[in-house]
Amino acid sequence: MPSASIDGLPMFYRTAGSGTPLLLLHGFPFTSDIFWPQLDAPPPGLKLVCPDLRGFGQTAARPGPSTMEAMAADCLALLDALQLPSVLVGGVSMGGYVALALTRLDPSRVKGLVLLDTQAGADDAAGQQRREQTAVDALAHGVSGLVDGMLPKLLTPHARPEVRARVEAMMRAQSPQAVAAASRGMAQREDSRDLLARFSGPALIVVGALDAITPVEKSRAMAEALQGSTLEVLEGVGHLAHLEASDRVGAALAAFARQVTGRG
Repeated sequence: MPSASIDGLPMFYRTAGSGTPLLLLHGFPFTSDIFWPQLDAPPPGLKLVCPDLRGFGQTAARPGPSTMEAMAADCLALLDALQLPSVLVGGVSMGGYVALALTRLDPSRVKGLVLLDTQAGADDAAGQQRREQTAVDALAHGVSGLVDGMLPKLLTPHARPEVRARVEAMMRAQSPQAVAAASRGMAQREDSRDLLARFSGPALIVVGALDAITPVEKSRAMAEALQGSTLEVLEGVGHLAHLEASDRVGAALAAFARQVTGRG
């Protein structure tokens, strides 16, 4: 797995496919491997660049909360290292928050947005308190409680057993420190709804119809704010739609690549 030096520390990433680069960012608490169906069978017309965000997988941790802006800055530095001046930027759940933060930091680098099972709003006070409790619990007791609480919300009961097992194993492999830092970082994130209203590039929004974490209504609101965006609601799947409906997500990504390059 290749890496790039970001401020003297390694950031690891995976690549697959060829065509328009898509920086694709994983959710919480996962690694780039959460995109295994897309990495194994890249959507035509796209070169995927999937990093391990700070503290997750093989990428080095940093002191303090892993804010969305800090992780976005890491990704911009990775694009510099890979000599990619502008790319499509997307992410699942927390990865979507980072994608929006990157767009805020440097919109000139963003050819288009891909927002998968995510939202643009910030946490309210109760949500921030839950994030802090997640951080405290992870540091005190490890990640088992988080896994037990989150896993039923991530996948529907119809998800294949091998998918569920791989998701669970990935969650349990993450360090409590990375989980706590990212949870506190998500609590601090900015509201990005005004950013969507200003964004003029192409955008694809995908959401599982049974998403219990970021429900369809949140994706519809993003689609209304993003002029000319495409919204795909995938029936029968939940928060990790790109795993439960990888074929449908792949088709949507391939169609988006054609749209961006003007071939369809």
